[in-house]
Parts: sequence; C-alpha cells; structure tokens
Amino acid sequence: MPDRSGTRPWLAPLLLLATCALGGCTRLGPDFQSPREAWIEHWDSDMLAQAGTMHVQPDNRQWWTQLGDPLLDRLIAHADAHNPDLRIAGLRILEARARLGIALSGLSPQLRQATAEALYLDRQQSGGRIPQDRHAWQYDAGLSVGWELDFWGRYSRAIESADAAYFAAQANHQDVLVLLRAQVAQTYFALRTAEARLRIARENAERQKRSFEITERLFLSGNSDELDLQQAKTQYLGTLSTLPEFETQVRQTRNALSVLIGTPPNTLPELAVHTGLVPLLDRALLDDVPANLLLRRPDVRAAELQVAAQSAQVGLAETDLYPSLSLLGGIGWSASSLDGSSDTRDLIGGPSIVWNVFDNGRLRNNVRAQDARLQQLIEAYRDQVRQAAREADDAATGLVKALERERILREASISAQRALTLASAQYREGYIDFQRVLDAQRALLAQQDSYLVTRNAAINSLIDLYKALGGGWYSERPPIDAASREQMAKRTDWGDLLDEVSPSSDKADNHD
Repeated sequence: MPDRSGTRPWLAPLLLLATCALGGCTRLGPDFQSPREAWIEHWDSDMLAQAGTMHVQPDNRQWWTQLGDPLLDRLIAHADAHNPDLRIAGLRILEARARLGIALSGLSPQLRQATAEALYLDRQQSGGRIPQDRHAWQYDAGLSVGWELDFWGRYSRAIESADAAYFAAQANHQDVLVLLRAQVAQTYFALRTAEARLRIARENAERQKRSFEITERLFLSGNSDELDLQQAKTQYLGTLSTLPEFETQVRQTRNALSVLIGTPPNTLPELAVHTGLVPLLDRALLDDVPANLLLRRPDVRAAELQVAAQSAQVGLAETDLYPSLSLLGGIGWSASSLDGSSDTRDLIGGPSIVWNVFDNGRLRNNVRAQDARLQQLIEAYRDQVRQAAREADDAATGLVKALERERILREASISAQRALTLASAQYREGYIDFQRVLDAQRALLAQQDSYLVTRNAAINSLIDLYKALGGGWYSERPPIDAASREQMAKRTDWGDLLDEVSPSSDKADNHD
C-alpha cells in the first residue's frame, strides 16, 4: 500500500546530492580573459633594432656580467642578500601565500563552536519536613560543525583571486629585483664617473697651476703684464673650486651605493681602491623579440595577474546575491554527579539557507563596484604595456644617440689635448699670447668633462634598456632570508609555508 503520509525520506538526501553536484560546477562571474591588446604581438622599434642584437644564449637574467667588472658583480650579489626593499617584497610573497591558505580553508567544514564546562552545585534547602543539603558537579560539553557548500562558486572564486594575488606577489618581487639591480649598476657607474671627473679636474687644475706659477714669475720679473697673471689665476681657482663639489659627489654616491646594497655608509673600502671606468658596450644582447620581452617584464605580468585576481572578485561579489546553503551538525552531552541523575546526549543536523533578500541595493552595487575596479585594472594593464614600450624605445634611442655623441666627444677631447700642447709650445716660443693657452686649457677641461658625462648617459641608457625589457628578474636566492625565517619560525608556527615559498622561477611566468 503506498505511503500517503506525504513524507519521502529519500527525497532530502537526493536533493542534498544534487545540491553538492551543482555546487561543484557552478561559478558565477566572468572567467579571466587576458587584457592584452593586439598591437603588442607585432610591436617592434627601429631604434631597438639599432641598440640591441639577438644573441643565441645571452645571460640577460644577469646582464651586468657583460660589463666585465667583478666588483659590480659582488655589489649586486650583496644587494640581493641585504637590500630591505627586496626583503619586504619577499615577505609579501609569504603573506600572499598565507592568504591563499585562508581562501583554501573555505572548502572544508568549519568547527564553529566547541564548549566544555564543569559547574559545582551546592544546594541547601531549609524549611519543610526534611531539610536538604546537596553537593554535586554538573558537566556539559558540546560541538557544532558547519559546512557552507560552494554552490555558486563563492570559495572557488576566492581561491582563484588569492592564487592570482600570490603569483602577482612573486612577480612584484621579481620587479624589485629588476629595479634594484639596475639601480645598483647605475649608482656604481655614477660613482665611477664622478671619480673620473674628479681626476680630470685635478689634472687640469695641476696643469693650470703650473701655468699660473709661470705667469707669476714672468710678472714679477717684468716680462709679462698683470692681465696674464690674473687670467691664469682666475682659471686655476675656478677649476680648483670644482674639486670640493666632485669630492662631495663621490662621497655621497658611495654612501648611496652602500645603503642600496644594505650596508652602513662608508663601509666599502674596496670602492676607493678599485677605481676606473666600466667598459662601455655599444649594444644590448637580447634573447627574444621585443614584444615577448615586454610581456615578460615582471611589472607587466603583475598587472595582468592583478586583473585576474579582480576578475574573480566580481564573481565572489555576485555570489552574495544568491542564497547560501550550509550543512549544520552538532552533538551535546550533559551529566551530573547527583545520585539518580541521567546523562543526556543530543545529536542535531540539517541544512541551513541564508539569503540576503532585502539589502536596498547594497549587494548589487558591490558587484558594480568590483566590476568598475576590474575595468580600471584592465586599463592600468594596457597603459603599463604602452609605458613599457615607450621606456624601451626611449632607452634604445638614448643609447644610440649617446654613443654617437660619445664618439664625437672622444675625438674632440683628443683634438683639445693636441691643441693645448701646440698652444703651450707656441706661447713658449713667443708666437702667440697667453690668452690662446688659457682658451686651450678651458676647452680641454670642457671636452673631457662632457665626454665623461655623455659616457655616463650612454651606459645609463644601456642599463635602462635592459631594465625596460625586464632583464635581471631571476634569482636563485630564496625570497626569505635565513635570519628572517629563523626569527619568524620562533615567533609563529608557519608549518611548511616558509619552505614552500621558493626562488623566482619560470613557473610564475607561465601562470594564467
């Protein structure tokens, strides 16, 4: 005979099974799509073609080794180990990994409440026929568990967002590496340039001092007028006055380099011992086409990953518009030490539905806000790519033109040196006046100094080109240094996370 009571005990488990199945395949919100524009796939630069050349296997990840300066190699290695900005970027990877762990925990049942208590009861009853005095212990314990089903993809979208943020933190760490290594190299070369300018100024000051002493003797002996003496003295003192400025620049640049690599100022004596200009390369060695190099830039990859993380946030916000289904369960136990008392046990369980129906548009506007934020990040990414292309083209142009000027000024310096030699000889023989010697000295100093400044501009453009194309992003060193790991492990239980955060790798480059 059919059951007409209206109850179907098999219906609830079936509905629950269907709900779980839907929860595993339904995800609200947009799936991530790369915001790359079509032009980047075919982008090229004529200046970049002049400034760079394809090489079979150049070590662009360590481009500074091409300069052939062991001291620069050691400075960059020291900066990798001790620069505070790089350490902070590494710790942000660890923070992002912990936040990913928070998102992953949403897929598992949660222990909502666990209670245990023991109460002492002292009851005294007076009056009546038989006064009573009872002493007893009351025991209670309870445990409640809840599991919100990922019906609309709330937790999978949260994991997707946290995962992209984790890889973005790795890309940001690599971007700090790129900027740090370029800054160390440029500061180091600025130091060498300042030292060279100081040396040239001293040499010219010594040369002008000898001229001043000669004119002084000639004036005192009556063989020259005072005008020559005062002109020689003015030029000598003018050049001499530049020495303190160059000495200050050398000291300040050395201090800046010390702090940049993570050491106190004035603690690198090898900088004062090993002097000399870094060899100037006339081309950058590139291992791929410019478009791919731009897309490999860590800051560009980080911007794309931020778009991916925000895309998932839109779906996460949309899940609030729909009901959430949770499975709740609990167990309780109560007992007393009183004679004749009984123990009680309670076992409860069932589904729970929560739906924010009347919110006056708050949830819908949150979805809109998250979508607007997504569109902002898409525009920011596209602008980042355009800026990267501009930086690469500017650096290539700067390198090509600075090298052209460097070649001209190098020849001009040689001519100025020869002109001074001729002017000094002709003055001693009485063929020209002393003004021609002063002019030749002034021209020599100006040409030599301009040559050094232009040379500095050329190598800065070379470094900027490597930086613009993302060179120097890779490191085999763990992003968390040993001292920080030890300190954090003593303070907090990190489990395996401190070992899980690994050095920069190609895995982050291929993440979608």
